[in-house]
Amino acid sequence: MASAQCAPTSLDLALGRQHPPSLPTNVLEAMAHCQNVMQQLPHAIMHTAQVFSDAGYELSLVGGPVRDAFLGYAPKDFDLTTNAHPQEIEQLLRRAGASTWDIGRDFGTIGGHLQGCDIEITTYRTDQYTPRSRKPHIDYGKVLEGDLSRRDFTVNSMALRLPDFTLVDPHGGLQDLLEGVLDTPVNPTQSFDDDPLRMMRAARFCSQLGFDVSERVLTAIDQMKERLSIVSLERIQQEFYRLIIGMYPRRGIEMLVYTGLCDLVLPELSALQQTVDEHRRHKDVYEHTLTVLDQAIALETDDDGPVPRPDFILRFAAIMHDIGKPATRRFEGGGTVTFHQHDIVGARMTRKRMKHLRFDKKTIQAVSHLVALHLRFHGYGEQSWTDSAIRRYVADAGDQLQRLHRLTRADCTTRNQRKARYLSAAYDDLEHRIDEVAQKEELSKIRPDLNGEQIMHILGLSPGPEVGKAYKFLLDLRMTQGELGEEEAKKRLLAWWDAQ
Repeated sequence: MASAQCAPTSLDLALGRQHPPSLPTNVLEAMAHCQNVMQQLPHAIMHTAQVFSDAGYELSLVGGPVRDAFLGYAPKDFDLTTNAHPQEIEQLLRRAGASTWDIGRDFGTIGGHLQGCDIEITTYRTDQYTPRSRKPHIDYGKVLEGDLSRRDFTVNSMALRLPDFTLVDPHGGLQDLLEGVLDTPVNPTQSFDDDPLRMMRAARFCSQLGFDVSERVLTAIDQMKERLSIVSLERIQQEFYRLIIGMYPRRGIEMLVYTGLCDLVLPELSALQQTVDEHRRHKDVYEHTLTVLDQAIALETDDDGPVPRPDFILRFAAIMHDIGKPATRRFEGGGTVTFHQHDIVGARMTRKRMKHLRFDKKTIQAVSHLVALHLRFHGYGEQSWTDSAIRRYVADAGDQLQRLHRLTRADCTTRNQRKARYLSAAYDDLEHRIDEVAQKEELSKIRPDLNGEQIMHILGLSPGPEVGKAYKFLLDLRMTQGELGEEEAKKRLLAWWDAQ
């Protein structure tokens, strides 16, 4: 078969970008990838497949694991499907020697554990949805091809019959994989009407695989994006999180913005396009944000480093760091543009959006904290910071210091090479100063010279907010003036308390 060229498709052309080079170039290369991966398939799965076959039933590896095998990636999960019904699946798994449990019997899925391997097997299905519901009516199917037609995208609608590894590809998924394009096995309007979350999955696969989307899928998303409103925020957040930690998150974000899905999921990011003005008095904040994201990703570390990739908190902080600019933009005299306090406004907006998307409190705090601090470095190169200023910088960053280092560096997108070198050297110097001060004292463990119990005893207080205010006063004192000792700290505390 002639090799398939990975030509740019609709969204690639619209955005003027090149396709990622990591795809197999022809069917033979893809088949070789798949064969190598399948040779490593756990014995438990092949044994189970033989048990099903001997009993007269079909068993196939399906969906993501098949797609990944053709890309040369070892599957992380093993999705299996069969024409056997749940009760029969359970019996056959036990015959194979597996312990079993119900994962979703009502949806036709039974789980098993055999030889250290977890196996999930689902009966062929045909799902039907009511117009305003995300809960499908489940009917069991009889043939594999029918089951494949209900899946989200053609690249996920391929199967390998076991144990002989026969490819079943009724919707041209392998060809779409070679071309790096996402298309639906049925009309995309029907597909997204059945499951609106698939529109978010399209963006996630752009990020995860570097794929583009077909023209008809783009059109369908534009027409049907409002239907995403029936999907729970928790499920939307899960897809969005996976998009951000993908290999090509910029592609996924561009797809969200291009189709208008971003207006529903993260409108603060879409709004950054409003900062472009015809007089070009300020850089394009939207494009700047995508560049900061790319540069932040490049600064992530290996698993044993301080910010192991992929790091959602750093990446999302890069995306959100300037979202306060549209609300704070002011045109001043002389053609200048200002965004005073966009860091504080942006941090507040970040907390609100992440809370809406049902992120956990710890993640919300980390991301919004980085957004609030991303400008703190500016001005360092203009005047020397005292040791107390260094302590304050480190203390304010807290456990986000390593991420703040990377976000600050990534935020430099100037094309002025002299300015870029100056900013890089200034931050190098700041990190060196932090190391020097850290050698004198453990910055991350700085505490006031008096603890809470001592404060209450000295001031005659009971536990309450007044103790917290006194503690903060002593902490600020410790940061600015270094270690004072208990006696001096007591004198300062009493003087401060008398002045209240």
